[in-house]
Amino acid sequence: MSNIQVIKDHTIIRNEDFIAKAEQLKPELISTEVYPVHLIDVISDASVVHEWRADVLEPAEGLSDKSFGKGDQFILDFGTHLVGYLDHIHISPVGSPPDAPLHLKITFGEMPIEMAEPFSSYEGWISSSWLQEEVFHIDILPGVLSLPRRYSFRYVKFEVLAASQKYRVSFDKIACRTVTSADISKVTPLEHPDELIKKIDEVSIKTLQDCMQLVFEDGPKRDRRLWLGDLRLQALANYETFKNYDLVKRNLYLFAAVPNDKGQITANVFTFADLIADDTYLLDYSIFFVTTLYDYYAATQDLQTLTELWPLALRQIEIALAHLDENHLIRDANSWYSFIDWNQELNKQAPTQGVLIYALRRAIKIAEIMSSNALDMLEQQLSLTINSAKKHLWDQDAGFFVSGVDLQVSWASQIWMVLAEVWEPQKNKELLNRLLEMNPAVRVTTPYLYHHLVEALILVGETTVAVTQMKAYWGEMIKDGADTFWELYNPNDKSFSPYGNPIINSYCHAWSCTPTYLIRKYHL
Repeated sequence: MSNIQVIKDHTIIRNEDFIAKAEQLKPELISTEVYPVHLIDVISDASVVHEWRADVLEPAEGLSDKSFGKGDQFILDFGTHLVGYLDHIHISPVGSPPDAPLHLKITFGEMPIEMAEPFSSYEGWISSSWLQEEVFHIDILPGVLSLPRRYSFRYVKFEVLAASQKYRVSFDKIACRTVTSADISKVTPLEHPDELIKKIDEVSIKTLQDCMQLVFEDGPKRDRRLWLGDLRLQALANYETFKNYDLVKRNLYLFAAVPNDKGQITANVFTFADLIADDTYLLDYSIFFVTTLYDYYAATQDLQTLTELWPLALRQIEIALAHLDENHLIRDANSWYSFIDWNQELNKQAPTQGVLIYALRRAIKIAEIMSSNALDMLEQQLSLTINSAKKHLWDQDAGFFVSGVDLQVSWASQIWMVLAEVWEPQKNKELLNRLLEMNPAVRVTTPYLYHHLVEALILVGETTVAVTQMKAYWGEMIKDGADTFWELYNPNDKSFSPYGNPIINSYCHAWSCTPTYLIRKYHL
């Protein structure tokens, strides 16, 4: 059963049967009450990330003995990253009876910079409404303040904007009711002699846990949505840790339920009220529906789901093939867009060709399982796209794959051609070693692409180098204060933000959770 929905310029064909299946797989959320650990101050420090550090003042238990008047503030540190609700803050007047309302601001932050820099200074290109800040007028004291919104944070700042001169206020019983669909008791503890590897694994799992809600969210602070590229990586990490197969299955059906009238799957869906397909279509993300479905089947052997979703997965391949030119090469054109990485200089032609080849290999495996009549076509297209990449994108003199009319050499192009296994293993190994040595200028900007670099190194047998790269990247993030891994991290520019200001960045982000997959899957 299906119906039609129009969003902007896109006609969406809703599959109500798939929506019903996804609804049946909706998880129960697990709640835990967590209390603050310390009262802190934030101090300007040019030697730390974002140039703000958190200094402990005293244990949080001392808060109830303090009172606050107009212009006063305090900051609570909950000790680790949390996703949840502050739904019972006890506030009492101190001194005379309150003869005017309390005007209170509460600010939530994942990083110290969000406690230090006023949100009014933000001028980035995505909405400032993602910044977690609330203002209240409280007329009746004593009272209990309940905040209905869910927040993603470690730090909470309380500011008394106004109260009368006759009274002050005290705060008590502040706690966070955390929520997640990830059952930590399902995770087998990692036994490993390397303490940094164990810490990276632990922080990876915490990142995934906080992003596992009613769907696999990309980030619980921002965008709080189900994105296909994030889902693919979260699912891989989940198979090695929480093993919540039903949540992956639910997410696959949510995407499958709302393709457009061409059969293309959107890059992300909104799920809080009704299921709504976004009007953003990314070629690489659509292709990843194929690989995510294949990975799910490999983990579960769920033939029924594979059978139901295979026609739509095959359609993503067909749509991608329509973007090939007469040489079987992805056109370097504005008629499509891939994400690949946040580097604004990156040409996407060659890495998208690599993504397509990578997906074709997995589509062939599904077609074999399904005894699909598409098998011959897929095998032919695999041969044609590989040969095209070798003939038209390989620069023999440079020893790199190039991309676009400017023949750009980027990290992303080499990484994806290796993952696509365009060359044989030894030549792929040489290519990655050359990449690390030559360090082309169009580099990696996200943990998303860095994951693919590490996995490419593992694929060619450079396991020691892969571990070194993982430690240098995610390990450095931990040294910079990460208790969950971040959306963006550039060790050479630690305040990098594609949005215009790091206070809007997500500091618990799904695509950063994959070291636990790499460590456990490949026994690093």
